Amino acid sequence: MSNILSSRLIILGSGPAGLTAAIYAARAGLSPVVIQGIQPGGQLTTTTDVENYPGFREVIQGPWLVEEMQAQAEHVGTKMVWDHINEVDVSRRPFVLKGDSGEYHADALVIATGAQAKWLGLPSEEHMKGRGASACATCDGFFYRGKKVAVIGGGNTAVEEALYLTNHSHDVTLIHRRDSLRAEKILQERLFAHPGITLMWDSEVVEFVGGGQPEALVGLDVRNVKTGEVSRLEVEGAFVAIGHHPATELFAGKLALDEDGYLKVETGSTRTSVPGVFACGDVMDKIYRQAVTAAGTGCMAALDAERFLAEVEFEALEAAE
Repeated sequence: MSNILSSRLIILGSGPAGLTAAIYAARAGLSPVVIQGIQPGGQLTTTTDVENYPGFREVIQGPWLVEEMQAQAEHVGTKMVWDHINEVDVSRRPFVLKGDSGEYHADALVIATGAQAKWLGLPSEEHMKGRGASACATCDGFFYRGKKVAVIGGGNTAVEEALYLTNHSHDVTLIHRRDSLRAEKILQERLFAHPGITLMWDSEVVEFVGGGQPEALVGLDVRNVKTGEVSRLEVEGAFVAIGHHPATELFAGKLALDEDGYLKVETGSTRTSVPGVFACGDVMDKIYRQAVTAAGTGCMAALDAERFLAEVEFEALEAAE
């Protein structure tokens, strides 16, 4: 592979975390290179209305926000590259990334590859995304004030989202395909004690039902897994809360991962198990998963990387004297 691009800092991923890291790194004079993957812009590009990003009184569009971040990053000196990376070597510096279109060498690496929400995989679910079907109650719950909503799942995330939605809705139904929850006991106790939450046990969603003009979610067809009976649950919002897939396949066996596959970082920093490699955004954050928190950790990663490179260069100068 003859096409080799070398940089002091490479940022893998172009969502809010990666682009914020690029902005800070470029302003620090690191001339970063951002490699955009299969989904440039991350999950924000699939989010329509964004109403909770600081600085905007009106509802803004996710793709527009990403475009503005990218334009700012390029304006201050970031180079954007589109490629799909399929091999990474972080065993020695410079780190080597191999993609479909070229090879990349970096003195420091920021990983901002994100995570994808797990969905049920129903065609009707895909059709209703952005029309009542969501995978983030914190992001979208505000739009369902005073409306009937449902949460699908049985783990910590599902229970937390159901409890959160009671801030906006007086009628929340948790749908779970088993007869017991996997969530922590303390969360279960809070859930069972809440008068605004109803549970549907031994049930699975088989259809997201749309209606009206413009079309929006009006209900869910739910099947009892024991009896096979299908019933209609009238709701205007449905939140799928069955987990996320962090995009860490490239780093398995090369960087420390936690039990859920997220990149491990040192507490209070973005440093991974390999010096010079940093992680930010949803690839290392399985708790908050917000655009603003991703951007915050992107800032941290750029500052951590700048300090690392300064220390390495200082040590090299001392050794040369």
